[in-house]
Amino acid sequence: MDTLARFIDRRAPIDPATSCADVRALFLAESHTGAVAVTVSNKPVGLVYRDVFLGQMAVAADGLSPRPISEVMDSEPRILAATLEAGVLVETMSQSATPVFRSAYVAVDEAGDYVGVGGLGSLLASHRRRRREADEAMALVERMASDIGHHLEGVLAFTDRLEQSRLTPDAAAYVRAIGDTSRDMSDVLNRAMDLRRAVMGELVLNPVPTQLRQLSDAVESRWSARAAEGGSTLLFSYDGDPEAAVLIDADRVLQVFDALIDSALSSGRGVIEASLKARAVDGGLRLEGRVRDNTGGSASERLARVFDPLGASRIEDRNELSLGVGMALARGLTRAMGGPLRAEANLGAGLTLHFALTAPIASLAQEHPDEPAMDGRSAHILIVDDNATNRMVAEALCEMFDCTSEQVVDGVEAVEAARGGRFDLILMDIKMPRMDGVTATRAIRELPGRAGRAPIVALTANADPADVQSYIAAGMQDVVEKPIKPERLAVVLSALLGGEDDAEAAA
Repeated sequence: MDTLARFIDRRAPIDPATSCADVRALFLAESHTGAVAVTVSNKPVGLVYRDVFLGQMAVAADGLSPRPISEVMDSEPRILAATLEAGVLVETMSQSATPVFRSAYVAVDEAGDYVGVGGLGSLLASHRRRRREADEAMALVERMASDIGHHLEGVLAFTDRLEQSRLTPDAAAYVRAIGDTSRDMSDVLNRAMDLRRAVMGELVLNPVPTQLRQLSDAVESRWSARAAEGGSTLLFSYDGDPEAAVLIDADRVLQVFDALIDSALSSGRGVIEASLKARAVDGGLRLEGRVRDNTGGSASERLARVFDPLGASRIEDRNELSLGVGMALARGLTRAMGGPLRAEANLGAGLTLHFALTAPIASLAQEHPDEPAMDGRSAHILIVDDNATNRMVAEALCEMFDCTSEQVVDGVEAVEAARGGRFDLILMDIKMPRMDGVTATRAIRELPGRAGRAPIVALTANADPADVQSYIAAGMQDVVEKPIKPERLAVVLSALLGGEDDAEAAA
């Protein structure tokens, strides 16, 4: 972090007896000088601000010129340690009682001796520039994280396909290791980006009707096997109406349980008792989540992991960093959902962590329709994307839905391939070289007959309402966001392909 020492002008100070005429001459000779310090025995006793002083001289130069600068200087300047972090000063300036006209400050060393002068305007400008650069860097990091996550989705799609193939035992083990590593990396990346959103107040919750019994079963199924592999036992219990359902973001609640159980498992072998309790209260159901363990480790160190999950001593270790990110996210999620995360040491060994929140009661009637079923006829799909990983992911998903596919790498090739009219649907990337997806869609719509009527679905990470509207206006039927989610693609394919036979018959 930069200190004030980086921003100060280390010019020589002046004596209190210096005449106003001499100070005026100094300012006129040095146009870049914004302020001059006045010292006695190298201790600051005043500050002269360029604009204020020259204004005074313009009005009363005759009377002021022979008088000592001590009579017009600011005798109570802002005096700051040269070692003070610039950011700290900027953040606290608005709370200072020092008048805003004092646009400069005097920097001193530990002994209080004069070091230099600095301008608040330049400091604020530098701070704003750094904040802007930090925001731009974070936007780039988010974009890179999204791209990395997308490629990890591709790796997982590849490993899923390989695991369904006939492999030697060694090859199968390698594929599983690649898949497990990719899933771990994807989880850490997603948690880190969610944590950033939580810190910035940008975390979005998506409440959906959720049966609490199923939520409890999901937690148990996610962690029982892993606990057993590590020599621990996970006991999960649900205390409430078996049919109770509430309106919550179930995925976020699972993330909280993930962090709490993962933290317990990382502390050693033992018994982990996790539970979810539901009680009726005004406004819905009061949900209480709890994870209690009897594993070893220092209670104070483990509590520090909860309340200071990203402390300097932990972020140096990769495993501790992963745990810290998860715990920090859990704290942010519980706050966002209305109930802070709490932790206390048990009387014996281990910790107990718990959280509580109130959620509206929901009805599950007609809330869980059957999974979308693909049309019995095998569809032939054209995949258009300049990225090989994206094409392979889309191909794997098409095979998952018993569809055949062909691939091209840009809009020019897409238009040429579509001329034959042999595709039931086209998955179209938007940003591509030579010809983008929107231009290609317009060109395909100009083709005669079946070729020009093929449903076209945009594949893009840019799915803002305005973007979607432009895609639809170009002739596309729907949009699937990247990274592609199988359930979303299934819905779109089912909707666009399910009635095609009837449409052809009608034509």
